Amino acid sequence: MTLITGSADQTAKLWNVETGAQLFTFNFDSPARSVDFAVGDKLAVITTDPFMELNSAIHVKRIAGDPADQSGESVLILKGPQGRINRAVWGPLNRTIISAGEDAIVRIWDTETGKLLKESDKETGHKKTITSLAKAADGSHFLTGSLDKSAKLWDARTLELIKTYVTERPVNAVTMSPLLDHVVLGGGQDASAVTTTDHRAGKFEAKFFDKILQEEIGGVKGHFGPINALAFNPDGKSSIRSYLFFVI
Repeated sequence: MTLITGSADQTAKLWNVETGAQLFTFNFDSPARSVDFAVGDKLAVITTDPFMELNSAIHVKRIAGDPADQSGESVLILKGPQGRINRAVWGPLNRTIISAGEDAIVRIWDTETGKLLKESDKETGHKKTITSLAKAADGSHFLTGSLDKSAKLWDARTLELIKTYVTERPVNAVTMSPLLDHVVLGGGQDASAVTTTDHRAGKFEAKFFDKILQEEIGGVKGHFGPINALAFNPDGKSSIRSYLFFVI
């Protein structure tokens, strides 16, 4: 079993999960922001941040079955989005890549040609930075969260906007239940103000919404800082939350 990680040290690394051994290092000229394995684990997508005179980019790497045969070369490099690309994931059947980030636009790219296929509409899409992106278990649709205090559900093939979930705080993280029609949003006030108020004013709850009706149906409290990550257990019966405190 292989793990891939991306880091601000301008590398992405492959690891053997069972032994903890480092298998390979992909070197870049800017920080690696996000990573995602394709179905089948034979390809990986890695995004890199704008840095110095370099623009953000999406790199597709081929993953060798034998680490001794691994190459650092990119089989495809996609460019175009302005600002940081916070997330890039594989679309249905690995035929597309879905990306989103600071320019608030969701994009779908063809993985064979590198052509930009679709962009989200500026009128109906997000108005501020897209912070997070989570796919449904079957890959047919995906959820995005944004600093514009909303999350949006999209069709993974057509990029049709399906639903919008509105909250009263910036959204840093999103996830969907693999079993129920539930979406979960996490976030909170801007990090720069965390130390100047208490957790009640910061609104650091994880909020549950009905996926179809778009209504808030519950929440989980307890954090004293912005929620930056959310994940359901694979069995869909529980969820875990991860957060980060900022020291000002």
